[in-house]
Amino acid sequence: MSKITLIATDPSRFDPLALDQLDACARYADMARIVGLPDLHAGNGLAVGAAFWSPTRIWPHLVGSDIGCGMALWETDCALRKFRIGSVERKLRGLDGPWAGDGAAILAEAGLPPHLASPALGTIGGGNHFVEFQRIEAVVDEARFAELGLRRDRVLIMVHSGSRGLGQAILQAHRQPDVSQGIPANSTEARAYLADHDAALGWAILNRQIIAQRFCDSLGIGGRRLLDICHNSVTPHQSGWLHRKGAAPADRGVVTIPGSRGNFSYLVEPNAQGADRALHSLAHGAGRKWSRKDAHARLSRRFKVADMQRTGLGSHVICEDRRLIFEEAPDAYKDIGMVIADLEQAGLIRVVAKLRPLLSYKTRAV
Repeated sequence: MSKITLIATDPSRFDPLALDQLDACARYADMARIVGLPDLHAGNGLAVGAAFWSPTRIWPHLVGSDIGCGMALWETDCALRKFRIGSVERKLRGLDGPWAGDGAAILAEAGLPPHLASPALGTIGGGNHFVEFQRIEAVVDEARFAELGLRRDRVLIMVHSGSRGLGQAILQAHRQPDVSQGIPANSTEARAYLADHDAALGWAILNRQIIAQRFCDSLGIGGRRLLDICHNSVTPHQSGWLHRKGAAPADRGVVTIPGSRGNFSYLVEPNAQGADRALHSLAHGAGRKWSRKDAHARLSRRFKVADMQRTGLGSHVICEDRRLIFEEAPDAYKDIGMVIADLEQAGLIRVVAKLRPLLSYKTRAV
């Protein structure tokens, strides 16, 4: 019996390189189960959009350098009718620089050690991280929507960020000479890694909270957090260890699964029945279709930066990094509708609501 389960109606759509990367992980010492989710794509030596389970071992590099990277969704008290994109764009300034708040105090309040204070706390970071203002496009499950206390006429904020340089430092500190062997879970080495990992997880959650608050403060609005989920982590699971690399948890309540900045996102309820087949994990987004290099090469020849600042759904984009705006273009990502359909077909989710992007923020020069 294969160790690898693929969650897809048509597995032939997967990049062969991503499948090869899963096969390589299947040969790791005491690797018992691997799941490739519908957003599976090739990463830097390791497939992204996957979950890995072992009864006895932990692999820091399966979690990767951005420990705790994930999504938070906030409902603001700003009514849609008062949300003016032009005015919002003008107000979103100074958000790439260090947060002016008391880092030591907020770390202590979160139960995190003071040495984790960093100028990066409260900042989005690069790559595919973003803050996106959204609206409810459609409600699919009225009862669950009501249970969550959601309102159709409010602006939402989705925050995608992680542990910034902290996760990278932890990975370097615990790097293994032979990654295939991992670390015995009952070892002192594993306990040391898990302590650092858990601190980075807490830091990433706090980071998203501060980011959301900074954006709300810039606009003079308030909000409440609906959810916060991590995509890169290792946690105890069924007398073993579950590693998620670009995979959303299916055992932490409702989940948001974003499309590209030019497509819809989905608020979904995981289904408990059958969840073990997917290692209690879900797709964490649309998944890349093209590498960053390919996206830039394909799109920068055909389009101007100004073309990238609006999407097919009419939403606006703030990204003043001339390379990143092409690397993260909607065309570089898979169709989120197909990802959601695969999860539904597998019986892993039911959609609660569909979310439309209004304004995506990545980085600003000043």
